[in-house]
Amino acid sequence: MPQGPVYRNARAFYQSYREMEKLFKVYVYEEGEPPLFHDGPCRSIYSTEGRFINNMEMENQFRTRDPDLAHVHFLPFSVVKMVKFIYQPQSFNSTAALKRTIVDYVHTISRKYPHWNRSLGADHFMLSCHDWGPDLSHAISHLYSNSIRVLCNANTSEGFHPSKDVSLPEINLITGLNKGIIGGPSPSRRPTLAFFAGGLHGPIRPILLNHWKDKDESMQIHEYLPKGISYYEEMKRSKFCICPSGYEVASPRIVEAIYLECVPVIICDHYVLPFSDMLNWKAFSVSVTLEDIPKLKDILMSISSRQYIRMQRRVKFVQRHFVMNTPPKRFDVYHMILHSIWLRRLNIRVHPQD
Repeated sequence: MPQGPVYRNARAFYQSYREMEKLFKVYVYEEGEPPLFHDGPCRSIYSTEGRFINNMEMENQFRTRDPDLAHVHFLPFSVVKMVKFIYQPQSFNSTAALKRTIVDYVHTISRKYPHWNRSLGADHFMLSCHDWGPDLSHAISHLYSNSIRVLCNANTSEGFHPSKDVSLPEINLITGLNKGIIGGPSPSRRPTLAFFAGGLHGPIRPILLNHWKDKDESMQIHEYLPKGISYYEEMKRSKFCICPSGYEVASPRIVEAIYLECVPVIICDHYVLPFSDMLNWKAFSVSVTLEDIPKLKDILMSISSRQYIRMQRRVKFVQRHFVMNTPPKRFDVYHMILHSIWLRRLNIRVHPQD
């Protein structure tokens, strides 16, 4: 049973989760053919998208074959696959073909079924981990403004609405498996205060590297790792893992840190953290503003050993909510995504058509 300070309200979360398990039904539209529909990447930085689509296709507990019994209706298109197969980079409007595909799909299901028109898309959801997911949702005005958009790029400055949209964790599964990237040593076996390695893109990382790159032995901040150094091993050696956003707000480093039991230090504006209506991120992570980057070491050093040990244990405790399992298990990332959709569906009142 969920309990402890990692939750905003553990009892309420558990009760809501149990209700979801008993009642929640999702209808997956069967129109469309792979690879653009009913398919998605299960390896790479976009793996969350493909794994959710795959799990939803194989679903027995929550999926219903009767659209009239569904609480929500899933639009099973993959933005990643669209970009791969129909993106036209040299055209006048390079994303026109992608948006046209979404428009055609919604028109197809709205003509065949009554459910989209009945709610103007409010009891429908799309899911995308690609950076272009939010932009492509503009293809249909009701998809953008009414539907539940499950997005890795959960940026409130770009129209993400936490009351109706869901922040999707960005998880980089290079091999498609969690093997070898979950678990880490105890706090006493982490000699490095903080670690980061990553390219110069976005407004935050240049500032981080300018202040800390190769300037302090306890702050292992790199643009590129030296040869022979393992990225994951460095995370395991570190107490804190720096997770700045790039050009987009989401970063796979946050989940990587949780997997390797390194306390995440999040540097990002306008980002809605995944599952933040259930999880109390302040209990197991550190948030730092752009202006605080020069004081980053002082901020981390001010966290007492006792407080750090508590935070690190909480990271380990919350880890199960971000793990991808095959098949899915209770409270894992797949079920947490479904629960986030379930919570937002409860806010929608749909009047059946006569």
